[in-house]
Amino acid sequence: MPDLSHGDNAAAVNSLRSAVMRLSRRLKHQRVDESLSPTEMSVLGTLARCGSATPGELARKEHVQPPSMTRIVALLEAKGLVRLEPHPEDRRQKVVTQTERAEAMLEESRRKRNAWLAGLAADLDEDEWKRLRAAAPVLEKLAHL
Repeated sequence: MPDLSHGDNAAAVNSLRSAVMRLSRRLKHQRVDESLSPTEMSVLGTLARCGSATPGELARKEHVQPPSMTRIVALLEAKGLVRLEPHPEDRRQKVVTQTERAEAMLEESRRKRNAWLAGLAADLDEDEWKRLRAAAPVLEKLAHL
């Protein structure tokens, strides 16, 4: 772990936290479907990235309690964005799978957010683009630790 008592490291962590939070808030406003909560969108994103999962697995991945995930899945199912299927090995459980409608909505959301970010980044010079390309995998790693 880096020494956060070192001024440069502490300043970098503080700057990163602040920038990520501001950018995240701004990205959340670039939603395609305003009827979905950020948590519902996050669950759909997890299903897109990781594939079908039980509600318990989704709860762990999303860092929410299982009863909360049960409610979220029920809301998404009512909106036609996920379907519940029998678990192949445990008949007591269900597997949550996103629908084609959810896939299309997520693709449109990605397209809109990417276009918005590309517009912001249009003013970056080549050196800034180089640093951004180098930082992206590190930020991705931090996001999934």
